[in-house]
Amino acid sequence: MNKSFANRIAAMNAMYRLPAHDRPTLPADVADRLAKFKATLLDEVHEIDDIARLARDGAEPVEVLTAIADLLGDVIVYCRSEALKYGLPLEEVLEIIMDSNQSKLGADGNPIYDANGKFLKGPNYWKPEPRIKALLGR
Repeated sequence: MNKSFANRIAAMNAMYRLPAHDRPTLPADVADRLAKFKATLLDEVHEIDDIARLARDGAEPVEVLTAIADLLGDVIVYCRSEALKYGLPLEEVLEIIMDSNQSKLGADGNPIYDANGKFLKGPNYWKPEPRIKALLGR
């Protein structure tokens, strides 16, 4: 049995009777589903305050790192499960996004930053949305 992350998410969705599609699917209740997903993510985001408090209160570094790892893992699991509910090929979408991010480099192949250290888009940057649209339209 293949225990890839995507397969484990599919098994979890099946176990909890969550929707799962093998091709891009937009359900009729998409606005309601998105609102619920947002609420779930916001619950996780609010945990950041608890982790920051833990760090400020002098918790052991391993305790803070454990809380951060759990937070990030939960967010990734929620996002991957949500993608499956819409039949989105998330790993392929992420490949496109990563390729787009790498296209942001300057003409000399180096990163470009603004005065605040924000990463800027170079002359060869391309938006990922058209390629994602093409992927989903297949």
